[in-house]
Amino acid sequence: MTTHSLPSLLDALDADAPLAQRHLWLIGLLDWIRGDRLSPEDSVARVQRFLEAVQSRPELQVRLRQWWRILAETVDSTMVLSDHGFSPRTAFFSEFVDRVRCKILPGTPETTDAGELFNLAFTSAEDAAWLSVLDEVSLQRIGNLLSSPSRTPGVTLWQDELLQAITFCASQILATGVASELRLRMSVAARQAEPFNNLPADVEALRLAFIATPRELPELEAAAQRLRERLELCRQAAASVYPHLNDHGISVNLVFILRQLRERLLRVRDLMDCLLSSTPEASAARLVSRLTEAGQERRSLRSLVRANASMLAAKVTERSAETGEHYITRDRAEYRGMLAKAAGGGAATSLTTLLKFLITAMGMTAFWAGMLSGVMYAASFVMIQLMHWTLATKQPAMTAPAMAAKLKDLKTSNAIEDFVDEVTHLVRSQVAAVIGNVGMVTPCVLLISAAMLWASGKPMISRVDAEHVFQTLSLLNPSTLLFAAFTGVLLFTASLIAGAVENWFVLHRLDSALRYNPRITRVLGAARADRWAHFMREHISGFASNISLGLMLGLLPPVLAFVGLGLEARHVTLSTGQLAAAAAAYGLPVWKMPIFWWCVGAIPLIGLLNLTVSFYLALQLALGAHSVSGLDRQRLRSAVLQRLRRQPLSFLWPRK
Repeated sequence: MTTHSLPSLLDALDADAPLAQRHLWLIGLLDWIRGDRLSPEDSVARVQRFLEAVQSRPELQVRLRQWWRILAETVDSTMVLSDHGFSPRTAFFSEFVDRVRCKILPGTPETTDAGELFNLAFTSAEDAAWLSVLDEVSLQRIGNLLSSPSRTPGVTLWQDELLQAITFCASQILATGVASELRLRMSVAARQAEPFNNLPADVEALRLAFIATPRELPELEAAAQRLRERLELCRQAAASVYPHLNDHGISVNLVFILRQLRERLLRVRDLMDCLLSSTPEASAARLVSRLTEAGQERRSLRSLVRANASMLAAKVTERSAETGEHYITRDRAEYRGMLAKAAGGGAATSLTTLLKFLITAMGMTAFWAGMLSGVMYAASFVMIQLMHWTLATKQPAMTAPAMAAKLKDLKTSNAIEDFVDEVTHLVRSQVAAVIGNVGMVTPCVLLISAAMLWASGKPMISRVDAEHVFQTLSLLNPSTLLFAAFTGVLLFTASLIAGAVENWFVLHRLDSALRYNPRITRVLGAARADRWAHFMREHISGFASNISLGLMLGLLPPVLAFVGLGLEARHVTLSTGQLAAAAAAYGLPVWKMPIFWWCVGAIPLIGLLNLTVSFYLALQLALGAHSVSGLDRQRLRSAVLQRLRRQPLSFLWPRK
């Protein structure tokens, strides 16, 4: 509800009031126009009431024009026209920090910054709506009230500000377009054409044609057309950077700069349309409405991340898709190969289980025990990678983007069917990987425990430790499944880190540096440097995923416990190894213990949550990166359920 009344607002209008009070009057007027925010038409009716009240009192018209003249002299509205909604910074993260600052710290009307005043005055998304539906009569009345001449003969103050705004905006476009970080990534044709260099001359030609006395319309139209063509060439030159980014890695800062450049090119077009329009009042209202929308957009953290990180997300999922293809089996030979690789991963995890218990037995503080465990997990996972074995739960976050890559064109007749085929291949691959991991880690842990019992008279862990394992893995423990789902989140996060690190590796051309850098080749030799470059390019994603996952599994639980969040990791293969060690501590009597069977029942559910949570998060990211709509997602779900009803065994065993 508004706190102002129209009579009190009109009585409070004072052009000689202090700066803050003059600006507060404008803020109060716009607050009154919004009213109860029932509809844009209600706000338009309030604007008409205000205009009628002003026109019925001649002395009020004088005061309003005087107030407007002082406002125009005090606050440079040209900067709003050219810069409002744009970041003064050229880096994504500095802009993010600045938006956080603006959300936390309040603004003040005691300012000569036109952008700050505009944000304080137009605070609501509804402002753009009622501005865009103002009727022509009201707009003409506003124009008559506020119109004033400029220093340039034959040009109004508003037109002069539009010309200056075009010049300012074009200068920013020129500075961005000739920056080396963009020029080096433009196409050869775009660099040779040099569209940005001639932009100031075309802007100046438009200005001279507009202020000429008398104004020659053919010359003005020709100058405007040349400038529009120049802007289009600049847009094409900027767009030629994107293929380079797709091929050589995504930089969020570069994407941010490119988006800012594109929006400035569109702003110049809007300013030109407003300047040359046959209905200047209506064009001015549309321009202010767009500026209001731009201001709202500029205040949003979500829009900043969504707009500038979407391309990176697409590239991360694309690189994950390339890796994920190796984890999908499509025939019986690949299925058997997956079983063998998973068996190797399970055998390696039995050693990881032993090392984990040894670290626990050392009695270190929680943080250092977590750090050492994380390093050990990371080393174990890297060993599994280098031996070309596999760990089941690491697959879904990589395979989901590979599946989503099948959806680049859902209009083709086979797209959905191909996606369902990928789902069946993935589920079978997961079944094979889990069976191989769990089926091998259990006997290997039992053998290690038996060997330790024979050699030292003690199993891998004591019965006290085994009792703790039973309590933490039991299905009766409500935290067991929660921790399993949390581990799925960690698996997904590791896949994101893998894609981001690989993108960073490619963006900075580190494989080329390893291959050709003189200092490196002097130490390694050309042939060895080439092998190292090829090796790192092939394995950098896996290293990043495995090392980050290992450190998160070890370090996050004690760190979260420090801040009061008692979240722990429940990884299906590691949990199975721990359960086998606990069973070995009790021997044959364990078969009669109900708690043991509650733990056995929890293992498949832990595996299911590890897999489904990481897969779901990765698939949602990939679908968003490929812009798959909600309707298409419903079609995909229906197709998968139909395949499950018709051919349920295809999800478990490959057909001939």
